[in-house]
Amino acid sequence: MKSVVLLDYGSGNLHSAERALVRAGAQVEVTADPTAALAADGLVVPGVGAFAACMAGLRAVRGERIIGQRLAGGRPVLGICVGMQIMFDRGVEFGVETEGCGEWPGTVAGLEAPVLPHMGWNTVKAPADSTLFAGMDADTRFYFVHSYAAQQWELPEADHIPPPKLTWAEHGVPFLAAVENGPLSATQFHPEKSGDAGAQLLRNWIGSL
Repeated sequence: MKSVVLLDYGSGNLHSAERALVRAGAQVEVTADPTAALAADGLVVPGVGAFAACMAGLRAVRGERIIGQRLAGGRPVLGICVGMQIMFDRGVEFGVETEGCGEWPGTVAGLEAPVLPHMGWNTVKAPADSTLFAGMDADTRFYFVHSYAAQQWELPEADHIPPPKLTWAEHGVPFLAAVENGPLSATQFHPEKSGDAGAQLLRNWIGSL
């Protein structure tokens, strides 16, 4: 059984995420302890609410260092919702720019859509070789609730590493629904609220650890 730490930094749907990870077959610990977070087979970074508030909570437990250390050692990390957004360089909300973890270049900004937040079920366009979406039909739906997203992928391609696997969705404009980039994966939707499809995605990620 793979060990997973669900990073507790004061932001995120911890209880439902913990239950979903346990059902998906992981041994889960909810903690901000860096020793445990670095030792686990996988680290999940949840997030709900505002980008700035999530970053403040993350920095309070030095979570950005934990994430950076894991990734530097090739150790898997999964970001969920705002836990995906904070992996980028910066977020802009209400005209205020907040520095993110900087694992990926780019800016998280508001969606231009007639109805916000984007709340409910939506399909995604995943690459054929995706690990996260393996075994799922093209019309599979996932549960979203957000008004902000990364709408461009700005990381330059490198000859010595495989290109990232990008999954897109659309609400008013196209946006990144998921990214698989070496040890760092993330979803803008909530797999823990996405029923059987979300459970399959979590099983796929745990199985890759």
